[in-house]
Amino acid sequence: MSHVTMLRAAVAALCVVPSSAMISQRCFGSTKQLSPLRKMIQSAPSGRAVSSGSYEEAVRSLNSLQSNAAYIKVARQLSPTENTTLQETKKYLIRSGLTLEQLDQLSVIHVAGTKGKGSTCAFTEAILREHGFRTGFYSSPHLISVRERFRINGRPINELEFSRHFWHVFNILQQKKETDSDMPQYFKFLTILMFHVFIKANVDVAILEVGIGGEYDCTNIINSSVCTGISSLGLDHTSLLGDTLESIAYHKAGIFKPGVPAFTVQQPNDAMTVLQARAVEKSCPLHVVPDIESYPWRKSVPTLARQPKLEKSALGIRSSVQKDNATLAIQLASTWMTRHNSGRVGTRRSSVLESTENKLELESSKYIIDETTPYKKTSLCFNKVATALDHCTWPGRTQILLGRTIDFYIDGAHTDESIGCCVEWFKNIIKNTKKERSRYLIFNATGDRDSARLLSPLKELGFKKAFFVPNVAGVVYTVDQENFNMPVANQLEKARKHAEIWGENSVLAGNVYEALTIIRKESEASPASVERCKPQVLTTGSLHLVGALLSIIDPELTMSTNF
Repeated sequence: MSHVTMLRAAVAALCVVPSSAMISQRCFGSTKQLSPLRKMIQSAPSGRAVSSGSYEEAVRSLNSLQSNAAYIKVARQLSPTENTTLQETKKYLIRSGLTLEQLDQLSVIHVAGTKGKGSTCAFTEAILREHGFRTGFYSSPHLISVRERFRINGRPINELEFSRHFWHVFNILQQKKETDSDMPQYFKFLTILMFHVFIKANVDVAILEVGIGGEYDCTNIINSSVCTGISSLGLDHTSLLGDTLESIAYHKAGIFKPGVPAFTVQQPNDAMTVLQARAVEKSCPLHVVPDIESYPWRKSVPTLARQPKLEKSALGIRSSVQKDNATLAIQLASTWMTRHNSGRVGTRRSSVLESTENKLELESSKYIIDETTPYKKTSLCFNKVATALDHCTWPGRTQILLGRTIDFYIDGAHTDESIGCCVEWFKNIIKNTKKERSRYLIFNATGDRDSARLLSPLKELGFKKAFFVPNVAGVVYTVDQENFNMPVANQLEKARKHAEIWGENSVLAGNVYEALTIIRKESEASPASVERCKPQVLTTGSLHLVGALLSIIDPELTMSTNF
């Protein structure tokens, strides 16, 4: 498939990633086409410019930048034209008081992918922080608080910091807008805000997780990066990126930059072919990361040497699929440190491929960087790498929280591939459970995903009951959870369809707490011992559902619960 065909096959616009739905709006050039969209924008809630305000007021003003459901529906029905996301992001960035030249001050590691890109960024951040660098990490979506998206040295910025940065940017953009609707939408605003936060914090490295796609993602306004990574690719956001792996890969590889080393985990052949072609097109060296077992653990990390196959590896984020994310993170961290220590950070290396005449061969890295690149040695200390991987936490991804009355198994899997990995992970848990336990499922899926395909492999796990709920906690509410593009009524209707698909032993619940209450009452009514009847609850299908659950059982994200 040619690049032109793939580009036409994929939706050419990714303008918005709202808080809870991660849905992107399309951008259109025709004035006639834009008229219904403009009307909806102008009728949507608009932020009120104030000189300062509380954290709650800041988040409410931020939420006013979300697209409403009607707007998104109309946008999806219109024909796509040339994408203007990056131009608009640059316009608002400059209007906010930053220049593209100032963005060059940031030393960026940029990561795209369908699944695992957040975990890869978390591992990369942990490794570099363990080596003493001041890190900035931008991620999406948030689970409980929007502040989670902005991490300095591994911790979300506090409410005071968020409010201070928010009002500075928001008020400037409000004052300079040319029409009522002339404000960046949700994800675009957050990306601009992130650049302000990280530049002001003077971070050594900014680790950026792509929102959706890559080519037209708001984070891709950077002129260059130190290195880029592509995690595992699969079909997701197909209405925006196209419904083939080739189209998905084409968009993800849009973050490649001339002369900037790029790394990818093993991909299906169709996707790998596209990544390789785009690397040639963009004149960047592309490498496949090695197996995590190929690193020199035995010499440097005795604790890992006792686990030769790393089946119980020192990965703070559990499950076998995280091995690929960990080795990708090691490559990215090593490359960044090598270039940083040699003074190459922030500079382009367009001469790297001068001798290849665009006949790039896909190289497989050996330890850290393949010797075909100019970076033959690493500055990594593998003791520190092991410590970082062991201590790294990333809530909501293959997470286990053992409570007083319920044991929770939490994974925000929402694609065919990630659900498959989740099922494999939970099967291993069941296999290693010594006593017979009742198992329950709490599930929701959003967007245009094929719910039947997602639910099918979960049927294998022998759940006593499966609960289908909207992404609503039910007993706690924070302004961070406001969502204008996923009405609860629509979510309930979808949950009803999920219950019909599941069939026997399905339960439709109005919120997550209602489901937990039923599970706990059933458990308490059991005549068996406490340990025997302590149920195992798997929550999956949506990161937003995971956020609703965690807001009940671990609202401060302490990685523990007394529920």
